[in-house]
Amino acid sequence: MSTPIVPKSSFARVGEVDLHWAELGSGPPLVLLHGLCDSHRTWFPVAPALARRRRVLMLDLAGHGESSRPDASYALEWHANLVGAWLTQLGLDQVDLVGHSYGGGVAMWMLLEHRGRVRRLGLESSGGLGREVGPALRWASFPFFVERFGQPFMSFGTTRALNAAGAAFTKEEIAILAAYNARPGTARAFSRSVRDVINGWGQHRHFLDGASRVSTLPPVAIFWGESDMLIPIKHGIAAGALMGATLTRFPGVGHFPHRQAPERYVEALEAFLDPPYVANARLRVEAG
Repeated sequence: MSTPIVPKSSFARVGEVDLHWAELGSGPPLVLLHGLCDSHRTWFPVAPALARRRRVLMLDLAGHGESSRPDASYALEWHANLVGAWLTQLGLDQVDLVGHSYGGGVAMWMLLEHRGRVRRLGLESSGGLGREVGPALRWASFPFFVERFGQPFMSFGTTRALNAAGAAFTKEEIAILAAYNARPGTARAFSRSVRDVINGWGQHRHFLDGASRVSTLPPVAIFWGESDMLIPIKHGIAAGALMGATLTRFPGVGHFPHRQAPERYVEALEAFLDPPYVANARLRVEAG
């Protein structure tokens, strides 16, 4: 994992957003979606290894990283449609898609909006699979408070949160991400993204809200840290049983398996992506 990271950085105008991404390697495309207040850089510990046999595209979701921050809804559907339009611009008909945390929610909504583009789906510590979520995100869902008053505190909040993330981020990475989140419009994007999926009682949007619209699920694999304090692993366990998806557990790891256990993460993800055939997931919803 010590290979120097020299990704190619690119921008594309997609609707009202200037989307930024970084990429490494060549071969079958693998798109990686980060979580809230994170960026494409979160994937740097695993990207070089994954890029040995595939084209790894690390997107900055709108409102994050080096992408722009328009006055928009930031709903899951909006993000998913932006990702779909971005793939169209790149001429990518079908990709393997992995989403971490909030990015997992966007990735699942890609199945509702753009099912044909997803060959295999990886969900890491994903939102949208249960109700419980950390108290900081429930607080952030308070209507309009963060959007109106939070921007001056985004850098400080980022630094504080990542310093508590179990040594998943270096001081340099924390400083870079804090600078990204200090950009005007970040608090608005963060607040609206949170309010779309979380309220004072927890997550209020679940993949099953629209799963009946997906005629056939792709193969799905789930990755979760057993010590995740932000979104509990029981969501991954329940989702694995619900969809017949494989679940890889990371003992002693928190919310960022791709950063806290990169070698094990790459091994598990490649074991899912590499075989020529993997059975599709299937929803197991009890009648009544």
